[in-house]
Formats: sequence, C-alpha cells, structure tokens
Amino acid sequence: MKSEPDVFSFEDLKARPNQTEPWDGVRNYQARNFMRDTMKVGDLVLFYHSNTNPPCVAGIAQVASQPYPDPTAFDKKSKYYDPKSDPENPRWQLVDVSYKADLKRLVSLEEMKSMPELAELRTLQRGNRLSITPVTQAEFQAIKKAGSLKACE
Repeated sequence: MKSEPDVFSFEDLKARPNQTEPWDGVRNYQARNFMRDTMKVGDLVLFYHSNTNPPCVAGIAQVASQPYPDPTAFDKKSKYYDPKSDPENPRWQLVDVSYKADLKRLVSLEEMKSMPELAELRTLQRGNRLSITPVTQAEFQAIKKAGSLKACE
C-alpha cells in the first residue's frame, strides 16, 4: 500500500489512536478490487512512501478489518466524494490498517529495483501507478530482510 508521506505517512499511522486508520480514498477499480477481494484481516502490508526522495518501503502494517464501504465517497465535503457512489450499493471500499513493525532502515525504490528476487514485483513494473498491489510471500520476505539489515551490511 502506498501513500505520499506529506498526505499520510507511516509515522502518521503510528500516531493514530490504536495505531489504526481506515485506508480511504482509493478511487481506482483495480486497487479497490485487490483490497476488497484479496486482503484478509491479519495480512501484512508493506507501507510504501511515494512521491518523496527517496521513494521507499517505510514500515510494515497489517490489515485490521474486513472491507467496508468508504464513507468519504458519500461525504460532499471530502476530496474523495463520488456523486455516483450509492450508499445502498457502494462503489468504493476500504480496510482499516494498523501499525505492525518498524524496519531498521528504509528500503528504497532503487534498492528494490536492484534485487533479483523482486524482478516480478508489480510495484516495480513500468507504468504501474496503483496505490495497492499484491506482493508474494517471497517478495515480502526479501523486502523485510533488506529493511532489517543495518545500513553498513
């Protein structure tokens, strides 16, 4: 899951009550489908900071709820308001996400691009702009391992 740190950062998640936040504002059908159809409570999440220098995995979060309707779609004051979304048949869903663990160091986009075990990582594919993409267990473990290494290792 990616977010711009000036909008909502991994540190922001840690500072929330119960270190949990609804992952609202997803307005891409494919990203919504990944969240709605494949995420399960307890799944671990790589929290990725985009549009920053450097873009990087900043920490590990966890899916904390089943998908449910995104209330920002119905709030006319929200920047995520969608007048075509019907509360009786909501178009947009979200899950709650909770802080799980810090990494010892950030894992940069450039570093991930250099890791052979991440050659198929969807986030690294040309043209990928989705805020939510699936990660295999092997990819997750490779990034987690890279983030657990000290900077000099």
